[in-house]
Amino acid sequence: MTEVTATDIAANVAAVQERIADAARRSGRDPSAITLVAAAKTTASEQVRAVITAGVVDIGENRAQELLAKAPELVHGPISPRWHFIGSLQRNKVKALAPWVTLWQSVDREPLGAEIARHAPGAHVLVEVNLDGEATKAGCAPGEAPALVDVLRGLGLVVDGLMAVPPAGGDPRPWFATLAALAARIGVRELSMGMTQDFEVAIEEGATIVRVGRALFGARPE
Repeated sequence: MTEVTATDIAANVAAVQERIADAARRSGRDPSAITLVAAAKTTASEQVRAVITAGVVDIGENRAQELLAKAPELVHGPISPRWHFIGSLQRNKVKALAPWVTLWQSVDREPLGAEIARHAPGAHVLVEVNLDGEATKAGCAPGEAPALVDVLRGLGLVVDGLMAVPPAGGDPRPWFATLAALAARIGVRELSMGMTQDFEVAIEEGATIVRVGRALFGARPE
């Protein structure tokens, strides 16, 4: 596999930002209202540093061990990243992650929220929703989301919004629209939805956060 250089990553960042701006304008939205999170799973610290240098300071990790390895290496750079945890999370990883994570995007149950509240009081979180009920996928059922939001707020957490991954294959637009409608009913603002293959559609349906990996860093290692 050809190594992706810092120059490549800078060009990729510019291209993705342009696509975000175009999608925002198509839907009558301000491009600055959309946060680009670089999904850094399996990428080296040097590549993450390159994407930060190119202007993307929000970095998402799916795996606790990767975030805990990279964060100390990158904290002393000229620009400190904002770490988002975007993967399925075990409660026993929360304590170690708490000093680093700015936004916990995958909170899908009360015990996990309680653990975050214990180690990061007042933390900002998103409720992850399993839109299609797929058994192997994380997330609470859509009907459970309003109650979970209330519980998390009762724990002292700041629930900024919702996050979801649509089912693989098919048109993601109806799923994005479903999440946006649920967020409107609950009264939360942030919508984390859309990845490399569908972030433009997600923006058209109201995404405020998109999680992009391959379009920035290139194909992931096998």
